Amino acid sequence: MDLRKKVEDVFADYQKDLGRLVSIGSVLTDDGVKPFGKNVQLALEEVLKISKELGFTTYIDPDGYYGYAEIGTGGEMFGVLGHMDVVPPGSLDSWETNPFELVEKDGFLIGRGSSDDKGPTLAAMYALKILLDEGKKLNQRVRFIFGTDEESLWRCMKAYVAKEELPTKGFTPDSGFPLIYAEKGLIEYTLTSHEMSDVRLEGGGALNAVPAQATTDFDEAVAKALDELGYEYTVNGKDLTVIGLAIHAKDSDRGKNAIVYLAEALHKAGKTNDMIRFIVEKMSNPNGTLIYGEVSDEVSGKLMFNVGKAEFRENMQEIGIDIRFPVTFPVETVEEKLKAEAHKYEVVVERFDYLKSIYMEKDSPYIKQLMKAYQDVTGDLESQPITSGGATYARAMDNVVAFGALLPTGLKTEHQPNERISIADMKVAMTVYAEAFLNIVVG
Repeated sequence: MDLRKKVEDVFADYQKDLGRLVSIGSVLTDDGVKPFGKNVQLALEEVLKISKELGFTTYIDPDGYYGYAEIGTGGEMFGVLGHMDVVPPGSLDSWETNPFELVEKDGFLIGRGSSDDKGPTLAAMYALKILLDEGKKLNQRVRFIFGTDEESLWRCMKAYVAKEELPTKGFTPDSGFPLIYAEKGLIEYTLTSHEMSDVRLEGGGALNAVPAQATTDFDEAVAKALDELGYEYTVNGKDLTVIGLAIHAKDSDRGKNAIVYLAEALHKAGKTNDMIRFIVEKMSNPNGTLIYGEVSDEVSGKLMFNVGKAEFRENMQEIGIDIRFPVTFPVETVEEKLKAEAHKYEVVVERFDYLKSIYMEKDSPYIKQLMKAYQDVTGDLESQPITSGGATYARAMDNVVAFGALLPTGLKTEHQPNERISIADMKVAMTVYAEAFLNIVVG
């Protein structure tokens, strides 16, 4: 069987179905529809419709936390974990196209969720469908598990684990090839100060994205400070907005944090308070060195620190932060040192979310099976299993790893304006998934 040709044959259908999913702006909202909002629920229902059309048996949690599509028989079950929620698009001015319309341009498919994670999840489904259409028989059940709260608190996976059967092993197509064998710990906090202050600072949204914009009231001294610091900004009426560079919080030292930049300018201009001083003096380094010193390990690299959200009111200043820490660094130390520094600025620290780190041996039989599929399709024998600061559903269940869909040479655009996938690369990824299913669940 020529898997590459089979992928070419189904890709137009895949693209059409992906367009159906991208068209639903499945951003977390509190509108009273199920747990995470109308659009998240619609996206879950739509992926289950597509699953039925592809021949899967489907189930949706009555409370709306998750759904799944299953095919095959037997006591053993292989899981593929993906998510249908997405981060907000941010400023529409930064997008070349409508973020909630899948647009083909210059060899890419552009749209929010195209790479994180609607596109890769659907590609894995199509990969299995190719094999089934060729008459291949499964040696176990395969279940695609669809989450709805991955970009926030993972309440979807917590509900699934509490209620449902767990796979014997599986993967999540929500990272990069060749394979992720270790993921940093992730912890998020809400920091609050109740100082009386008239300084305005608003910016960010999702804590797992470096904020691209932050806004304050226009002030000539602040504008002058920004000019001296070399930070980009715009003025619109009474608003002054600092422009940063959005990127996933796992790579925070590659982004430009607009909240931090604005805090530095406000402080320099004399418009400051305890929270602004805390940001500038202790939280402005994207590797957290001002609180923790140099933190790194050989397995998973440096600590990453992101001020992801800020909202200042007259008698309360609140920010949200996201920390990705190396697998050998104790979570207790992360919290103790943060609280010790926050106390000096009369800032209250409240834990928002925590996901433990994971680590699986690179030479395990299962990882070798997945690596063989990747190597046989791509011919890439040099790339080795890697570590990541990202938080994938691999943490939710035992014996699950992150496997694709981004190739080592691919463009990382998750959580950024103009999120996109390479058509050529996604065809390769789909072929790899088909080969992996052949290795593991067929025969």
